[in-house]
Amino acid sequence: MFEKAEELKKLFEEKSNQAAASQDVEQLRIEFLGKKGFVTGLMQELRNVPNEKKKEAGQKINELKQAIEAQIAEKLEEIKKIEEQKLIDATESYDETMPVSVDVGSYHPITLVRREVESIFLSMGFAVEDYSEITDDYNCFEALNIPKHHPARDMQDTYYLSTNQLLKTHTSAAQNTILRKYKSNLEQGNPIRAIFPGRCFRNEKIDACHENTFFQMEGIMVDKDISISNLIYFMKTMLSEVFQRDITVRLRPGFFPFVEPGFELDIQCLICGGEGCPSCKDSGWLELCPCGMIHPNVLTAAGIDPEEYTGFAFGLGMTRLAMMRYGVKDIRVFNSGNLKDLSQFTEKSFTNPENESKEA
Repeated sequence: MFEKAEELKKLFEEKSNQAAASQDVEQLRIEFLGKKGFVTGLMQELRNVPNEKKKEAGQKINELKQAIEAQIAEKLEEIKKIEEQKLIDATESYDETMPVSVDVGSYHPITLVRREVESIFLSMGFAVEDYSEITDDYNCFEALNIPKHHPARDMQDTYYLSTNQLLKTHTSAAQNTILRKYKSNLEQGNPIRAIFPGRCFRNEKIDACHENTFFQMEGIMVDKDISISNLIYFMKTMLSEVFQRDITVRLRPGFFPFVEPGFELDIQCLICGGEGCPSCKDSGWLELCPCGMIHPNVLTAAGIDPEEYTGFAFGLGMTRLAMMRYGVKDIRVFNSGNLKDLSQFTEKSFTNPENESKEA
């Protein structure tokens, strides 16, 4: 058993060195950690180990599994950096010194809201992370306590790619990667605090409050003795800063497999004042922030002991937040590319620095 574990470790390292793309790493994960993988097979062989050696053998297999998981995460990060550098190297060169004498554009409304929210969370000690728009089934679903064929997947009509990857349906797809990245913080006595904004994709029926491409911002905090009170505090602080006034909110039970208990944080529609309109489906409320306490299975998948640590997670709808902030009645405006519509909601613009200095 022990010799076989060492042989598997060497075999994994050899194959890991040969992996050159993210799909290679995913295939490697399935080969070693999947339901029919080598490590799973090794666990099944425990029944043949003498009782006095089962504990030691189990620890050895667990160490092997954790080592493979850590190396897979590192390999994915390494490949991501290489791929990003290739894109940078392939980008056409341009003349940065070329003078600009007129205004050339304005920030998108969602960009303005995103930067403002990032600034608020940075002031509260959160790190801002980025994550790919293309991910795999494991990170988007399985690592979030949503196994294959689970009915919860029906809530997200997913775009699958021919590479066996998919367009991420929610920013929660980054949770496992971010938790692993900052896990060492817990060992040093510091909490994990991070937000990761990004674009998400679902095959939605498009209307005034639904789009197939939209922006979210995921947030997580993990430490000892984290509770729902911490979650409510951070949400109220963020909303009061964004809207610069008291906002009527409600917290109601909601089902999300990766949190337990789970909640829906709704805000009273700022477009109709709660009376009902197409933007809020005539309910007077707009779902803004699904949230809850991180499920123990999600912490375990990231190598964090749920008996020792707890945490909360939230998924903030940046597109809907921008709708409320700027009074945009139809979500389709944001992806329309209509500059006339978009520019009226912006507060800042890209301008010629020379013009700014002259005006000053």
